[in-house]
Amino acid sequence: MRKIDLNNFQVATSETARDVNSRIMLNLVRKHQPVSRADLMRFSGLQRSTISVITDQLITERWLREGAVGQALRGRKPTYLHLNEERAGIFGINLQPGNTDLALANLGGRILYQESWRTPASTEIFVEKVTSRIREWMIKHPEMAYESIGVSLPGRVDLQSQQFVFAPNLGWKTTDLKSQLEKATGLAVEMENAANACALSEFWFGQHHEGVRNLVVITVSEGIGVGMIINGQIVRGNSGLAGEFGHVPLNETGPTCRCGNQGCWEVYASNMAALRYHGELVEAARAGGKKPLPATTNNFEELLRLAERDDALAVQALEKMAHYLGRGAAMLVSGLSPELIVFVGDVTRQWHRIAPVVTQVVNQRASTHPNSKIVSCDSATQPRLRGIIALVLQKHFGAPIVA
Repeated sequence: MRKIDLNNFQVATSETARDVNSRIMLNLVRKHQPVSRADLMRFSGLQRSTISVITDQLITERWLREGAVGQALRGRKPTYLHLNEERAGIFGINLQPGNTDLALANLGGRILYQESWRTPASTEIFVEKVTSRIREWMIKHPEMAYESIGVSLPGRVDLQSQQFVFAPNLGWKTTDLKSQLEKATGLAVEMENAANACALSEFWFGQHHEGVRNLVVITVSEGIGVGMIINGQIVRGNSGLAGEFGHVPLNETGPTCRCGNQGCWEVYASNMAALRYHGELVEAARAGGKKPLPATTNNFEELLRLAERDDALAVQALEKMAHYLGRGAAMLVSGLSPELIVFVGDVTRQWHRIAPVVTQVVNQRASTHPNSKIVSCDSATQPRLRGIIALVLQKHFGAPIVA
């Protein structure tokens, strides 16, 4: 149970009860559409009159729309309800050090349009580019009621100031990105760390989420990010910086991390670490006079292609990376005991090599008896984009915040 904070609480009113029931109706329609009012009565246990009042209000407010009329053996024929998916147009931005993705989704979370480009070197150019494309899409599709922008970030956002404060792999200075985007577009902006966005994506849309209330998402790219949902709630910590396990040192005398510390988890388990391992293996093989000379690369995509061709050194590099991914995952299992751990990133394309190593290390190193399910997320599902869209959607579909 949650303790009531007597320094910051809201007394429950009749409006609170209506708000809760309205959100329950929205979620039931979202899950079961097309659905009749009689179906909603069975699913919710609410009285017919209550269902009628709530659904009529949601139709008036354009959250729901009526569709086809069904058949009935006796009595009134049911009219089926759907989400009015044009009620809210949501822009999702996935900002990464290499590329930026911009998408437009509807109220159902379905991505309608998407575009990608190289991430600019400065905030100003980024805001100008994003604003230009958003305005073009809004002009082309005036039938949509545009609501807000969600931004997935490769770093952390301070909860109080809403400033983008920690992104060592992006290279941008601390910036008030939220205010700049809101001023330029006229839309509300919600920002979230990429790992938290992926956790929200798994919680709202993932195939493994049903019944799971404690999950951890590990994002693997140029760095390592961790998003946590505990007891059904995203964990942000005191200032929004919780989850930076990628910058927890595994070896205080290890390689220097971009954050300034030494031996962080991400310098051993990220894409950049795998490339370093491969370079060391190639150098050793060449020094040993191996013929023909082994292939080298400074591109993680190419390293994955080498592994797909069963290149021995590429496979060794990925397996070493997997060992350290397991080291970090074991730490999370021991500390949080999640039901589910989800890995996100290009490395999951070699999941058949990665998973056995990660699982073995977790089983060996976790201080508790590990029973966490360890899975990968298909990058084709675009978890960062879908997660940041879920961040905006949960304002309407999530439980309202009361005492």
